[in-house]
Amino acid sequence: MSRTMIQAAVTMNQLQNQLDTIGNNLANSQTTGYKARQTEFSSLLFQQINNLTEPANPQARLTPEGIRIGAGAKLGSTNVNLSLGNIKETERALDTALLQGNLFYQVQVIENGIAQTRYTRDGSFYLSPINNNQEVMLTNSNGNPILGENGPIIFEQGFDNIAIQSNGQIQITRGNQTEVVEQLAVIEAVRPRLLESDGNNMFQLPNIADLGIDTNEIIQQVNPEEQMIKSGALEASNIDISKEMSDLLRTQRAYQFNSRTISMSDQMSGLVNQLRS
Repeated sequence: MSRTMIQAAVTMNQLQNQLDTIGNNLANSQTTGYKARQTEFSSLLFQQINNLTEPANPQARLTPEGIRIGAGAKLGSTNVNLSLGNIKETERALDTALLQGNLFYQVQVIENGIAQTRYTRDGSFYLSPINNNQEVMLTNSNGNPILGENGPIIFEQGFDNIAIQSNGQIQITRGNQTEVVEQLAVIEAVRPRLLESDGNNMFQLPNIADLGIDTNEIIQQVNPEEQMIKSGALEASNIDISKEMSDLLRTQRAYQFNSRTISMSDQMSGLVNQLRS
């Protein structure tokens, strides 16, 4: 296989990954709190061939001298765009929207029998009865517990009203009495690029041991603030449909170009073989 065909094949593989990322963005354009993923490419190693000993008018040259033969491009990184999405009013007591782009709710999930923490921007919460309907637990749409300062948020049934305040306090009303039953444990992503997508619109911490850093260098607990949460509203995804469609068309064209390069290189190799025979 020629160098050109190798280069095109390598690039096509990476372009397919970019197409998958764009498709995932488009599929989640209506997902609450979803954050767009953006891909960045980088060149693989290339060989510099200096074939010009005395270039004409070198002062006017804008490009490097000689020929650079590369080995294609690779997907350098996939980053999360944490810009705020539009806030939509729902007037539902258990719907919330975080007002800063680097804040996350904490969700408890069970994997292989072990409780682990995940992070999400989706603020649509629900109440799940537990302990023979004596208590309720605040959960996400999949039934996973939302974490407060003291773990899963659980309180007694029999309340008349529930409200989530702008500082994350959860208040319930029984008769004429109002009490604070818990505080949402919101975290700030100090280095959001290190968070890894875990599916179900959630993120997880990377392997800290491999990075050689502490957890608090990636996330930190947030002190309750007056304007941290907007109740009765949800944050829409920050997907820009027009941008994603433009990226999709550009990536498809690049994929077709590289595919055509392989086809033409194969045809030229066939002609050369016929001439030799």
